Amino acid sequence: MQLHAVETTAIAWAGAGLAIGLWEGETDLSGDWAALDERLGGTLSEIIEEASFKAKAKSVLSARVGGDVRKIIVVGLGKKDEADLETLRQAAGAAAKTARSEKCDRLGVALPVLEDVAGSVQAMSEGIQLALHQDKRFKSSGEDEDEPKETPETIELLLPGVDGAIAQGALAAADSMVTGTILSRELVAAPANVVTPVSLAALAQELGEEHGLSVEVLGQEECEAQGMGSFLGVAAASDLPPQFIHMTYRPEGTPRKKLGIIGKGLTFDSGGLNIKAGAGSGIAMMKTDMGGAGAMFGAAKAIALLKPDVEVHFITASTENMISGRAMHPGDILTASNGKTIEVNNTDAEGRLTLADALVYADKLGLDAMVDLATLTGACIVALGNSIAGLWSSDEELSADLSAAGKTSGEKFWPMPIENSYKDGLKSVVADMKNTGPRPGGAITATLFLQEFVETTPWAHIDLAGPIWSDSGSGINPAGATGFGVRTLVNWVMS
Repeated sequence: MQLHAVETTAIAWAGAGLAIGLWEGETDLSGDWAALDERLGGTLSEIIEEASFKAKAKSVLSARVGGDVRKIIVVGLGKKDEADLETLRQAAGAAAKTARSEKCDRLGVALPVLEDVAGSVQAMSEGIQLALHQDKRFKSSGEDEDEPKETPETIELLLPGVDGAIAQGALAAADSMVTGTILSRELVAAPANVVTPVSLAALAQELGEEHGLSVEVLGQEECEAQGMGSFLGVAAASDLPPQFIHMTYRPEGTPRKKLGIIGKGLTFDSGGLNIKAGAGSGIAMMKTDMGGAGAMFGAAKAIALLKPDVEVHFITASTENMISGRAMHPGDILTASNGKTIEVNNTDAEGRLTLADALVYADKLGLDAMVDLATLTGACIVALGNSIAGLWSSDEELSADLSAAGKTSGEKFWPMPIENSYKDGLKSVVADMKNTGPRPGGAITATLFLQEFVETTPWAHIDLAGPIWSDSGSGINPAGATGFGVRTLVNWVMS
């Protein structure tokens, strides 16, 4: 699929499918849309009236009109005073998906441009590409009988009056964002016999060679030398070797800041001896427990392509949480690399154990700020549902920066409390702390546990257990892995 920006107006454009956007409450056509309606012989106003189309957000109407425009697609933009970049991202995606189902080989997309011109063009391009992405790697035929077989071969964003250089720069930025997001989707969607700690380490080396990232991978012995007893306690039961991966992007010249992104990298989580068992345990979906690392790798790819003047460190302590004669037991005591001891009262709370050593490692790098991302708790899904990630940080500026980056990306975050009185739930009789607290407030106590391994660096924790996967798909996200977090991380780094 080829995506271009052209200065042609919707009134003058001709092709298989033309998509236009209308604001809610503005379906009585006037101006350019009245002229387009006249060109189409009144068909546009007729189908809007017949369908009682109100142009609510994400609503779509399509019809055959004939002539030099075969299909007209009308996308609802919602209320004009509530419009943002996500409005355009979703509308462009809806137009592209409708054009695919209508078998339009060429599509023109005429959506309004907001005050942020470059951001508007970038959002449209992201929406189109992400909505049309289909992961067919594991289908023997390469096709899904339930999916339309034709993708528009050419899509043109109709942008009269938009400076061509601005448009081209925005399209290039969108391509980088989409490349990273799709990498994340494909990592999270792949099964645990494909994405392993070893394959993630190989991917890191591949990204390093392709984009000039420096890469260091610590194996079992190197992790032992650094005292990573918490991480290695989780890794002990797996037949696959643990891989502690550290990639670094360094810009030319002096970086204006140094940031860290740490992703939870459990490529499969059986629960350990506290095995996930029975209906509702979710064990079949535990390939997604490396969603944080998936977002981290996607961000690394995008950032390497965009080349900001920021130094960024990408870190994941990757392993499986399995069951064998070597497995850690409930009641075992692990010693993390900062010397703190942890009583393991639940082997299925393993992600925080791997993150503990990763955070200690990152905290020593002299970063200006760092953020970890993890599919950490079901409690966060209970609190915020499947569409919103939890955001914890005791640094108000960092929290605000990440929230703003999420707003630009169209990804939803909700600031959550770090309630220090809840630390009592982590007290252990025999060690410095337990790895889980009581059931109430479980996402908060998980954050409090992680906080024990950060001393000096401004830090935020993101629990993306809900939005990393969608069972049914919605908007620009397909059913399956969503690539959540990549665009927010990149926007945060670029800000």
